[in-house]
Parts: sequence; structure tokens; C-alpha cells
Amino acid sequence: MLNADFGESTYRKKFQCFEKMFNANQKTFADTENTLNEIQDQIRELKKERYKLQTEKLENNRWLRENARDELITEKIVNAISDIDPIIVPDYLSGVNNSKSAILAFTDCHFGIEFCIKDLFGNVINEYSPEIFERRMWSMLEKVVDIIAKEDLAEINVWELGDSISGLLRLNSQLMHLRYGVIDSAIKYAEFLANWLNDLSQYVKVNFQMVKDSNHSQLRLLGQPKNSFPDENMAKVIIAFIRERLKYNRNVNIIENETGFCFSDVEGYNVLGCHGEVKDLQNCTSSFSRAYNTNIDYVLAGHVHHQTSKENAKHSEVLTIRSMVGTDDYAMSLGKTSDTGASLFIFDDEFGKIANYDLKVK
Repeated sequence: MLNADFGESTYRKKFQCFEKMFNANQKTFADTENTLNEIQDQIRELKKERYKLQTEKLENNRWLRENARDELITEKIVNAISDIDPIIVPDYLSGVNNSKSAILAFTDCHFGIEFCIKDLFGNVINEYSPEIFERRMWSMLEKVVDIIAKEDLAEINVWELGDSISGLLRLNSQLMHLRYGVIDSAIKYAEFLANWLNDLSQYVKVNFQMVKDSNHSQLRLLGQPKNSFPDENMAKVIIAFIRERLKYNRNVNIIENETGFCFSDVEGYNVLGCHGEVKDLQNCTSSFSRAYNTNIDYVLAGHVHHQTSKENAKHSEVLTIRSMVGTDDYAMSLGKTSDTGASLFIFDDEFGKIANYDLKVK
């Protein structure tokens, strides 16, 4: 009906034609497949090189950011020092210390933040600002001077136990309360403390130490958890600034321990100062002793914002220090309040710590 031939010979002839054509072009097909494989290999190599360039670009940008930040901090410090009048240092004190030694410990100043917390009736529970911080420090100085006279001290250890500035620990809440940025806070705090130590050195020789690593003073890059960059800490800037400002004051000795802690042999007892953000703080004398292969008799710590004393052995205690900032929003969220202030400890060579002066301030 269709006048078409569907016999075997018809298909055999067509297949033979296809087979001849396939055999004749088989080399061409093989060459095309090899070419495709080569092209795919080249594409993979190009992608690899592109990823290398992207990685190098990211590393280069990170390096540029870090250097720009370091240069900014350096410029801020240089400009700040150049714009400040020199400190007038007191006359050299040549007195010899008696058989007692003292440590003045203060902590958690959180300089740069400001807030006002009220109770259910609208009364102020605690208010804080840079001006209030300075007022509290001067009030504490008056108390310290009286104790120096009472105890007949010729020398005193002054330990700052961390969280000098508020920093950006809880970013969302703190940005609303910070008066100054991190760098400006560090510079203003360092300048105040340099003048404060200079005034204290009129009455007594001062050995000043400062804890370098504390959670609020860390330069915490946005999105990074705490301790991601432990060496990026504004405490280093603060102590360098103070050292520069007081370099001509022979009554002030700036001491830096390589561990970043405060440490001193006080009347034969090893005393260590840390910020206090450590595991099992109340029993940390033994852990510090094992870690540093040195018997630690006393540990002074901040961070908890209230005063405690835990006796761990004969002439051995862990002592936490009140904060200078006092009750803040975070403490209220936990339902905790505390007095503001510091502590001054007296040591002798027989019993270790023999007296504790509570330096409460408003």
C-alpha cells in the first residue's frame, strides 16, 4: 500500500553504510572525547587558580584591616600624648618599708559606659559614668592615704585586675550606653589612671601591675566569640600609655609579668592577681600552682563584682574584689546587687594576710 520495501536486505544495506561511516570516523570521535577531557581538566585548573586568587585576596584584605587598625590605634595614642601637658612628678621618696607590705586591688572599672538603675519607687540603685568613676577613684585615694599613714607604709603594690574599659562584649545592649569608642575609652582611662598613680606617689612608692587579659578589654571583632584573639587586648595600650606618662616619676615602678597576670612575692608569700574568669575560681590556688610549677599562696580576682574570701589552706586564700562599676544592667538581669569599691590587704612575713581594708565608695 505504501510502496515501501521493509525487507532484510534494505536494513542490512543501511547498517553497512552506517558501519562504514562509523569506522571511518572513529578516530575523530575518540579525538573529540580526549579534547573534552582536556578542556574539563583545564576548567578545573582555572577554577583552582581562581580560588587561590580569592583566598590570597581575603588574606590580603585581612592583613590590610589589621594593619589599618594597628595604625589607627598608634595614631590615636601618639596624638593623645602629644596634646597632653606633661605630668608634674613629685619629689623622690627615699623611705624604707617596715615589716609589713600592702596590696591595693581594684577591678572592673568598665570606663566609658554610663547608665542609671532605679528601684521600684524610682530611687537610684546605682548610677555610673566616666565622671562618677573618677569621683569614686579620688574618694578611694583619700582612704588609701589614711591607711598608708596608719600602717606606716613606705611602699604599696597597686593591682588593677581587668575590665578597665567596657568594650563591646554585649554589643547590642552596650552600644546604647557607651559614651566613648573602645580606643578613646582606653586612652582617657589610661590618662586618668596615670594622674591618679602620680598623686598617690606623693605619699608612698608605688609598684603598679595590671592584668592584661580580661573579657571586656578584648578587641573582639564583630561576630567572633570571646578569646578568639586573646592577644588583641586594649590593656596593652593602657599600660603602655601609663608607662610613657610616668617614665620620669621615680616613685612609680610599672611591672609587667610575661603571663599577663599580676604576681609578686609579698613578705615571702606568692600572690597572683587574675581577672577571675577561670574554672573553679574558689579553688584555683592549687591549679595555678600546678600550671606554673610555683606554690601560689594567695589569688586576688575580679570579674564577679562582689567580695568573697575562700581559705584553701594555712596562709592561703582566694580573694575576690568588689567592682568600681557596681550593680549594672547585667547584674540586675541576674537579680544580684553589690557595693562598689576596692580592697587593701596588709601582709607580714609570719601570718601572710593579716588585715583587709574594705574601701567602699559611692
